[in-house]
Amino acid sequence: MTSLMPRLFGDLSGWFDTDFPIRAGHLIPVEDTLSDKEYVLRAELPGLKPDKDLKLTVENGILTVHAEREEQEHVRGRSEFRYGLLQRAIRLPASADAEHITARYRNGILEVTVPLTAPQPTGRQITITE
Repeated sequence: MTSLMPRLFGDLSGWFDTDFPIRAGHLIPVEDTLSDKEYVLRAELPGLKPDKDLKLTVENGILTVHAEREEQEHVRGRSEFRYGLLQRAIRLPASADAEHITARYRNGILEVTVPLTAPQPTGRQITITE
């Protein structure tokens, strides 16, 4: 039956083409680094217009990268369109300073820098009464 599919339906691989990088397990390939002073996230998103196709949000310690593209091409009486939506949510370190996050997009790479604040004490001493 599997060998009949290409003969019945032809080559459908072109129907599923996308310019977004899709890899096993991750829709948006990312790499991140953490130091004492900052958390840096780099995401591979080639061919996008940052002011139109990308949106970054941070809420409750979660950084969300949202990428959406819609293109149409008209050539000699024929038109073709491509569209796609990708999203990735990343939990930020507990000491992330969400008010001072910066981002830049260059050569298909989105780089988000999250400054870290001084670590806050995570516990407290409890008084014991008699």
